[in-house]
Amino acid sequence: MAASSSPSSPAEPGPTPPKRRIRTVVSVLWGLVALVLTVSLVAGRGEPSSDAGGPPHAPPAVPTAAPATSAAPAVPDAPPSSAAPHRTAASGTGPHLPRSRPVRLHIPKISVNAPFTDLAIGPSGQLEPPPADDTNLVGWYAKGASPGEPGTAIIAGHVDTATSPAVFAGLSQLRKGDRFHVARADGSSATFVVDDAQSFDKARFPSERVYGDTPDAQVRLITCAGAYDRQARDYTENLVVFAHLV
Repeated sequence: MAASSSPSSPAEPGPTPPKRRIRTVVSVLWGLVALVLTVSLVAGRGEPSSDAGGPPHAPPAVPTAAPATSAAPAVPDAPPSSAAPHRTAASGTGPHLPRSRPVRLHIPKISVNAPFTDLAIGPSGQLEPPPADDTNLVGWYAKGASPGEPGTAIIAGHVDTATSPAVFAGLSQLRKGDRFHVARADGSSATFVVDDAQSFDKARFPSERVYGDTPDAQVRLITCAGAYDRQARDYTENLVVFAHLV
């Protein structure tokens, strides 16, 4: 901000008077202080280390048609609008349940017991991840199929945060045949068995395979995986667990 002007006074010849020199020195000192504060604030925005000494980690992203280009950690792009559409239970094949919002996810093998929050597609076209300040929270794509309903239900969670492991820290331990359960708002419980678990490069994420519609009730558990790219502030891969209702 510019200083307010004062009434003009005759020019004073010779060296700068002591008072004016003092004001000049003070101005320089304040300028240095401001510079130091600015550098400190910028440095304070750097990546905090996790308990394991690594960078902060966020949940997966979910792809639209092309891979995400955002530098923010996320889940692959958003599921296409045609993925996991709302359907009635009568339209499905195999075991299925009527639509009901999920309430809690239980994965006994990796000690997960977590509540759900709704996830939506944000302005960037990506599925917004669950809040990073809650390490024991999973989200589901609320405009898609609910877990147990015919179609592909999408469940995403963080692998860790800037300070600690998060809800899906152990997701990579799941193997074919493992079971997990989703408690639902209608009082029922949907049990799923794992069919496969694979990691995919985010730049070549197979959107149709992961998010494509299915006639039976299936679930995808998604989190981040692979190496952490500090420049992009994101993981290089997504881990996807494929499962079906039993």
